[in-house]
Parts: sequence; C-alpha cells; structure tokens
Amino acid sequence: MSLGFATLLAVFVVAAILRLSVVASMFASGIAYLFVTKQDIGLLADQTLNSTISLSLLLAVPLFILTANVMNAVTISDRLWNAGSALVGRLRGGHGHVTVLMNIVMSSMTGSAVSDVAGAGTVAVRMMRTQGGYSGGLACAIAASASLLGPLIPPSIPMVLYALLSGASIGALFLAGILPGLLVASSISIWIFFIAGKRNLPRGETVPLRAWPRVIGQAFIPMTLPFVLLGGIWFGVFTPTEAAAVAAFWAIAIGLLVYRNLSLSALIGVFRESSRQSAIVMMLIMSSFIVNYAITNEGIADAMAAWFARMEFSALAFMLVVNLLFLVLGTILDGAVMLLVFIPVLLPTVNALGIDLVYFGVVVIVNFMLAIISPPYGLILFVLSALTRVPMREINREIWPFLIPLSATMFVLILFPSITLFLPRLFGYQ
Repeated sequence: MSLGFATLLAVFVVAAILRLSVVASMFASGIAYLFVTKQDIGLLADQTLNSTISLSLLLAVPLFILTANVMNAVTISDRLWNAGSALVGRLRGGHGHVTVLMNIVMSSMTGSAVSDVAGAGTVAVRMMRTQGGYSGGLACAIAASASLLGPLIPPSIPMVLYALLSGASIGALFLAGILPGLLVASSISIWIFFIAGKRNLPRGETVPLRAWPRVIGQAFIPMTLPFVLLGGIWFGVFTPTEAAAVAAFWAIAIGLLVYRNLSLSALIGVFRESSRQSAIVMMLIMSSFIVNYAITNEGIADAMAAWFARMEFSALAFMLVVNLLFLVLGTILDGAVMLLVFIPVLLPTVNALGIDLVYFGVVVIVNFMLAIISPPYGLILFVLSALTRVPMREINREIWPFLIPLSATMFVLILFPSITLFLPRLFGYQ
C-alpha cells in the first residue's frame, strides 16, 4: 500500500471517528491523497465535474426525490395504509403486513429507502404503536425492513447510480428488481407471521366489504403512477430521465388537481426540501469520483481482478465471497459509499468472470440496502429514531432478527440468477 492511499484511508477513518459527514470525509480523504502524492489539487474539480457533466441520467435522481417528497406531502401514505388495512389487516400481526404492503406500493413511486421510511414508515410506526400496541422498537424494525423495497421495486435511485457506474441497462435493472423485491417483501411478511404467533400480536381492524370500494378507491389514483412510469420506459415512450420528470409532474398534478391538498406554500416547501436532499446526493456522488480516481491511480481494481483470477474463483464463489464481505462491511460503512466506491473496483472481475451486470447489480443493491438497516451505523435506523423518538437501543435490539430472513433472501438470489433475470429476458433485454 502506497503512502498516498494509506493517508486516504487514515483521513477517512479519522473523519468518521469525528462524525463528519460522509461527503466531507470523502472529499477530505481525496484531497489528502492528492496532496501526499504531489498531484494538482485541480484534479478534484476535473474528476468531480468532468465525470458528471455528461451524465444526463443523473437528472433522474433529483426528479425522483421530488416525486417522493410530493407523494409524502399529499398524504398518499395514509390513503395506502387504509387500503392495505382493508386487504390484509385482519391477519395475525396485520399492522405489520399492512406496513409491508404499503411499502410495496410506495416503493413503485419513490425509488428511495429514506423517502419510504420518512413517509410511509412514520405513518406505519404510528399506526402499529397506537392501534396495534407494538413496542416502538418492533414497529421501527418492521418499518425499516420494509423500506428496503424502495430501492428494489422500480423506479430506484440506487439502480440509476449503478447504471451510471456499470453501463448496465436501466430498463433491464428496473425489470430485474421486481421479482427480488416481491421476494424480499414475502420474507419480511413470513417473519412477521412468526413473530406475531410468538408474541401474540393483535389482528388489525376488519374493514367491512361494503367499505372496500371507498377505501381502495382513495388510493387508486396514485397507484396508476407506476404503470405510467414503467410502461413508458419499457415501451420506449420516454427515457428513464424523462420518466422521472413525468413522475414528478404526475405527483404534483395529483396533489393540486385530484386531492387538492397541496398548497402553494407546501409546494414551495417540497421544492426546498427536494433541493436540499438532491444536493446531498449529488455531493456524495461527486465526492466518490475523487476516491475512485485514487483507487484507479493506485491500480487497486486491476490488482483485485488479478487476485481473484489467481484464486480461480467460479462466478458463484465470487458472488458468495463478495457478498459475505459486504455483509460485514455493511455494519460499519454506509450503503451509498459501498455502492459508489466498491462497484468500480469489482467491475473488471465481474466482466472477466462473465457475470451478468444486471444480476450482479440487483444482488449487491440488496446487500448495500442491508447496510443501511444494520446496527450500529444504519442510516435508516437513525432516520426512524429521529422521526419517531424511539431510542436507538430499542430499534437496534429489534432489527437484528429481521436481518436473518433478508440475508437468506439475498443468498437465494445469488444461487438462482434466473429469479432476477426472468423479467428482463421476457421483455427482450440481453
């Protein structure tokens, strides 16, 4: 390891200990690397600006963020909760099942785990605690687990980022995420059935059949968004970037013209918050480019590819080793950092072993999303704790068991690539 790269790692670790933001940590470590290796600091601007200026797909990120914030502002989550309660609320542990079902639908609109947990998640935690008598820790653990569906069921912001890094088809990635997302949702629901029986969790309120048309009808209009959005992408009506703009327009139209609960002041607030969140994501992406430059300049990606070649791993063995490593790293590193830093390093080996980029992308996104609900540093856990005022120690205690079915689902996806690739192949993606 060179002195420059050792300095990069040391600065990043110190910054993390000092609790600096991930963006500040990555920029600081990148600048330290350039300084120690006596390279022009202007490379910082070159690697961040020139690397992103031609990436039009990046425009989809702030637009999907805007869509998610508009959906949360017009009380979509509450309407979806009522509809889900009518369908599955009567089951044992029904409030938990409603949370999963609501997140399946919200995920097809937002593309972000954080957006899901800030909107649908907080509504679900409130309902589970007030109506179902769930402990705060258990309610947050269920909401955190269900929020993982956001990046899996399209549209998905992490998939957009992965497509930028790997060159994989975003349309194929969106298709590939559907069945794994439903599999993850099923594993969470099965685990809730187990917990409900063990802890004697209550059933939800039974909604009379005569009330179903009214309750489900209130949630029907926003549920049309995924069909418009994904149908337009898959049938070539618009690009993923244009689809993000359509989604944002659709969400605003629902709030202004259908529900009429989106005032001008609220819309301005949504734009302000979306701008702030978008700036954070964009800064994170740009800060990763300087770290990736250091990794490339040090020849680490090529060295790792050569090491895997010497080990003579099969494609399956490579997938198992890499994902086991990511599971461990996920307890100490943020999922976004893992996605932006490690994917470029591993791509040469992925290509050399002939591993399908879409299959690899979906599996590692599942893994990286586990990172954001893994104690002690899971971002989603901190967000939920801040929004619900449930102590972190209670959430950490309850979230660990949910990592068992979620990790098992991930390994099922590794062992059976056809689950991930079925829909892309069906729609003609190679």
